[in-house]
Amino acid sequence: MDAAFTAEQDEIRRTLRTLLDADDGPGDAYDPGLWRRIARDHRLPGLTVPQEYGGAGRATAEQAVLLEETGRALLPSPLLATAVLAAPLILALGTAEQRAALLPAVATGELTACLAVPGGFLATALGLAGDPTGGSWAGGGRAGGVQARPARGGGGGWRLYGEADRVPDGERAGLLLVAAHAGGFPRSRTLLFLVRADGPEPPAGLARTPQSSPDPTRPLARVQLRDTAAELLGADDTADTGPALAAAGRTAAAVLAAEAVGAAAGALERTAAYLAASERPGACAPAPHAYEAEKHRIAELYVRVRAARSAAYFAAWDQESAGLALAQALEALRAVTAEAVRLPGDAGPPDREHEAHPYARRAAVLERLLGPAHRLRDHAARDSGLFAAAGDGQVAV
Repeated sequence: MDAAFTAEQDEIRRTLRTLLDADDGPGDAYDPGLWRRIARDHRLPGLTVPQEYGGAGRATAEQAVLLEETGRALLPSPLLATAVLAAPLILALGTAEQRAALLPAVATGELTACLAVPGGFLATALGLAGDPTGGSWAGGGRAGGVQARPARGGGGGWRLYGEADRVPDGERAGLLLVAAHAGGFPRSRTLLFLVRADGPEPPAGLARTPQSSPDPTRPLARVQLRDTAAELLGADDTADTGPALAAAGRTAAAVLAAEAVGAAAGALERTAAYLAASERPGACAPAPHAYEAEKHRIAELYVRVRAARSAAYFAAWDQESAGLALAQALEALRAVTAEAVRLPGDAGPPDREHEAHPYARRAAVLERLLGPAHRLRDHAARDSGLFAAAGDGQVAV
């Protein structure tokens, strides 16, 4: 399958690409002014938020179109953390009052949010790797992770203890969705809690520290909570959050696949432009046989990126295939950036690819957040029953 876009989707792509190509903002740094323009003119953070909450009410395919373009431009923004990870969980689990209070501000870009998962287990929490059942990734009732207990004196409040690492946009988000373990061993469960950090003073006990990220356009943070007041997301503290997290994970995988494809296309454009420039008179061109071999490799990579793009947009339509599409897109991005950093010139030497090439840095941070592509592929294949054992001992495919 290759993606066939509507006229409206093509217009969305052209408009956003024109804006991002014309932007001469602060490079790797987040530009609040550009974010406000994108939110106001293109309704980017609220694209899939229902219209009743001030969003555009669009489908995942439109969000994938936008993520592909922001991936191509390596746009520094809270889009992933806010619109892809946090907003769907607020919509799925929040009470009517919580949705009405939070989603309109998210849709307009006034409120940014992040999902804080303990231990760097983001892929596990979202059902993309490992075993999400039981909530052991959130602490499992043992020391570590984030623990939650009801506040003394009743009133429905909660207190959180613990920390979460590698939280995308965790340092600057105005709202934190924190996955925490509650109930101890007898009533062990993982819940999501809201911590508002957009006031003039940070909540007591909340500390947010920047962490090293391979990609400065996608900052990570450690979130520490020391007896921090929080509000339960939803009304039922016995509800199973697993289905909502898994659904958000499938959507996130589909649109992240599109983002990775956009980044791969951007890197491929840069690599092809370098080769084209080497043909000009006076340029330091590779030997003729090496140049022809390089062109063949670029053509092969182009086909690989197109295949990954088709898989990403199919996953936006049928999200059961999202895990496999994400693995394919990450592998395509890695292959393209490996070729780009191998070339001489501004691409830099291959032994320092993370520092040398911005698209390689994006691939590295995606792997830091989600794990290597082969693990995502293995989990998705097993989850789909591809390797289920048949009765005669053969593999059922």
